[in-house]
Amino acid sequence: MSLLGTLIKKGIELNQKIQFELSTPEKQQKNQLKSLLEKAKDTSFGKFYDFRGLLETDELVKEYKQRVPIHNYKQIHDRWWHQQQNTPDITWPGKPSFFALSSGTTGKSSKRIPITDDFLQSMRDVGTSLVKELPNYDFPDELFESEILMLSSSANLSKHDYGHLEGEISGINVSNFPDWYDLFYRPGKEIASISNWDERVARIVEEAPNWNIGAIAGIPSWVLLMLQEVVKGHGLKNIHEIWPNLTVYASGGVAFETYRKDFEAISGKPLTIMDTYLASEGFFSYTSNPGSMDMRLALSHGYYYEFIPFDERGVDETGQLLENPVSLGISEVESNQDYVLVISTCAGAWRYIIGDTIKFTSLDPHEIKITGRTKFFLNVVGSQLSEEKMDAAILEVSKAMDVSVNEYCVGAIKNEDEEYIHQWVVVSESDFDTSSFQEKLDKALKNANKNYGVARSKALKGISVKKISKEQYHSYLDRNKKKGGQVKTPKVMGEKKMKKLMNYIS
Repeated sequence: MSLLGTLIKKGIELNQKIQFELSTPEKQQKNQLKSLLEKAKDTSFGKFYDFRGLLETDELVKEYKQRVPIHNYKQIHDRWWHQQQNTPDITWPGKPSFFALSSGTTGKSSKRIPITDDFLQSMRDVGTSLVKELPNYDFPDELFESEILMLSSSANLSKHDYGHLEGEISGINVSNFPDWYDLFYRPGKEIASISNWDERVARIVEEAPNWNIGAIAGIPSWVLLMLQEVVKGHGLKNIHEIWPNLTVYASGGVAFETYRKDFEAISGKPLTIMDTYLASEGFFSYTSNPGSMDMRLALSHGYYYEFIPFDERGVDETGQLLENPVSLGISEVESNQDYVLVISTCAGAWRYIIGDTIKFTSLDPHEIKITGRTKFFLNVVGSQLSEEKMDAAILEVSKAMDVSVNEYCVGAIKNEDEEYIHQWVVVSESDFDTSSFQEKLDKALKNANKNYGVARSKALKGISVKKISKEQYHSYLDRNKKKGGQVKTPKVMGEKKMKKLMNYIS
């Protein structure tokens, strides 16, 4: 048994025991809003919307919602954030040293999101809260003196003409690690700064025998690919032959379940899977209890949340936000109801639509799961399919046919008769009959969603399934510059993009 590991574990357990909340979730959130407004009251945004006056009102939350409009990225960027690149005190005090480039799952180009010092500290604070939950798990002492492998985007940031540095959020985080992180962080800043994904993985494979990895963090698709390369490169049966203390995998970015079977196949013993909600706009939640993938919402870490019901109260029949949607606070939400997440943060995002839909699985404590992206809501002909429902259907069919499907893409396109069908592209190394998969998938979606069943009897004339290999899929991503440790690829495509993919496959 490791003495150092035991001491570290006991220290965390003691810290957890003395932690307690002095206020309700509603009070915590109101305090967060008050703190954000106080800090930003003298910025251009704060003066325009009179944050000083807001802070003097008795109905702070109500007045804030009435006075400050909801923003999407284009609205807040075009009017405010683009100025913040070369002018201080626009939406947050000072001038950001970094701007995060989104990984581009939506929109035609990367978004530029300001990353302030306060924001970086908020992400570290949420990470600390996650660590404090580790005593809930029966982890071996050796885990606490092993190393953590974080598969980030490149830490080789580019310098903008205005003087700030740019890169994806995980690369920005890694580049800001203090030097003492080198004691346990792998692959280290040198390897993490290699821009080319294949070269970076090759170096990880080369160095793997020198590391004692106990935990891994990253997007499942790329972590799985990296682990497979380590196993292949060293002629192993499983990853635990080289990293016997590997115990925890912190997933994030996309839903994990479609990858579970392949992670189990590459492991010599069970891994504890913890989910995280870490986006360019913030680190919002993390798994805190064993046996569950639900995530504890970070309520007192520099974020104020609003929740717009993803139904007739908040969106139209195509999933677009209403002009005046209902917006709820933390004390008003219900379990198992989809909500569009709206955030105000210490990066100078104000009533900002992040683009994700979530639902609460618990209200005490407040725990959530991500159900999809607002733009990944497939409803061209009234099918009303969320990413969560599509994931569940893919899993159901894969299990029934004993095959493995990690990734997929789907889009509504017109066939040769000018009738709409759903074109599916599934990524798998398994050998199976696509006609049978297609039939079972159609049936699973009908059973899971009555709106899909109605659409299939009317305007949606059928579905088509095309299977491609992982090699083909990664080749397509590489060609479209979507390859790398933190790249998230869209599951729902527009007709033009889907036809482009089908042409590439042909």
